[in-house]
Amino acid sequence: MGNKLKGKDLIKLGFPKNNSINIALGQINRYRKREKKERILEEAKEVLKHPEKFQGNAIWGKVAEGLIKPVEVKFHQLKNTRAPFSIYGENEIDEQAKYQLYDALKLPIAVQGALMPDAHFGYGLPIGGVLATDNAVIPYGVGLDIGCRMALSIFPMNVSYLKGKQHQLENILKNHTKFGMRETHDKKQDHEIFSRSEFKDIPLIKRLKTKAYQQLGTSGSGNHFVEFGIVNITDENNEFDLPIGEYVGLLTHSGSRGLGANLAKHYTYLATKQCPLPKNVQHLAWLNMDSHDGQEYWLAMNLAGDYAKACHDNIHQRISKLLGSKPVAMIENHHNFAWKEVVNGKELIVHRKGATPAKKGELGVIPGSMTAPGYIVRGLGNTESLQSASHGAGRVYSRRKCKEKFTQSDIKHQLKMNDVTLIGGGIDEAPMAYKNIKKVMNNQQELVEVLGTFTPKIVRMDR
Repeated sequence: MGNKLKGKDLIKLGFPKNNSINIALGQINRYRKREKKERILEEAKEVLKHPEKFQGNAIWGKVAEGLIKPVEVKFHQLKNTRAPFSIYGENEIDEQAKYQLYDALKLPIAVQGALMPDAHFGYGLPIGGVLATDNAVIPYGVGLDIGCRMALSIFPMNVSYLKGKQHQLENILKNHTKFGMRETHDKKQDHEIFSRSEFKDIPLIKRLKTKAYQQLGTSGSGNHFVEFGIVNITDENNEFDLPIGEYVGLLTHSGSRGLGANLAKHYTYLATKQCPLPKNVQHLAWLNMDSHDGQEYWLAMNLAGDYAKACHDNIHQRISKLLGSKPVAMIENHHNFAWKEVVNGKELIVHRKGATPAKKGELGVIPGSMTAPGYIVRGLGNTESLQSASHGAGRVYSRRKCKEKFTQSDIKHQLKMNDVTLIGGGIDEAPMAYKNIKKVMNNQQELVEVLGTFTPKIVRMDR
């Protein structure tokens, strides 16, 4: 008969034949495969007798939920009408991205949406898509790289330092930043995040802890970067009490590494099992916030967001130490995340996939490209955009198109014209792949106000 637990073993004990049991079986066989079946069946009897005691339990919570209030699996049709929405910089956005938003706005859970001026086609929600939903979270509305974010440190150093110490600064980026799936720091550093209960209580996160520990303070591939540049503060009424003028800046862009990607895949799988949708929108499957999986994803997503912040903090601390200078200001923000926010008097889940939170007075960083300035912004709290702004310039050409269209010498020419040194970086991240950031900023003047700029000078990316 073997040691593997089967559905019929649970049914023999008196469990109902429902979807929660099937999904839970997968959990049990995945995370407790080394344990004796008899012991697991003993626990199962307890769950059957007192399911309320096991609500929220990492292994049995799903089964308990199936006994107390089975999650109904029903095929959801899209509504005929769209929820209200706003599009910024409409003429600059490709039709595919608009249609992705239109489909998302027809979900039964959709309440309001918006499309940012850097928007382009993605999986699930378009990149630059914002969607407010009622009591439901969409893993692919957050995206694969949960908590992908920006962080800018401003140093009280003269910008002549960038030219005078260029060689040393290049070496700092070459030797003290790590990119991609395999590169990690030789000298590991601990962080208080690893003592969080989620690393003990949620089986998948427990399995990912070692990888997360090894990847702390590293950056991903693709468009992730660590760069030195010139910060130009242009608004004298800034929150940092900095005089107008130029400073040395360190800007980083990356997310939650393998931890976030694994969580996104796992909870998207669970969502698609519980929330079948028409084929064109199946990536928008959601988890009900009242369900075991919805609650667990929320904890996991927040942990991944905090881990992404921990990675940025680690990078900035390492580099500050090497510079021998403490930052006088730091600005940071997520742009792949979901938040509980009050919209028109009701608490909703606001997904920002490739969009910067821009509540009134909230600070953020909107990068350009490796040869274009980024912007330090203050949110204006525009309710039409669900208090959001763009997360960058946005792509004009896909990664594949870049490889067909541009050459290394095209990139070298652009770098030389803008006096930028690049370490790593592939053709798929060519500066020409991106929209004109000035146009993008022009299309969101009602969403954010500009406090200053960041102009890249020494850029490090994955190879």
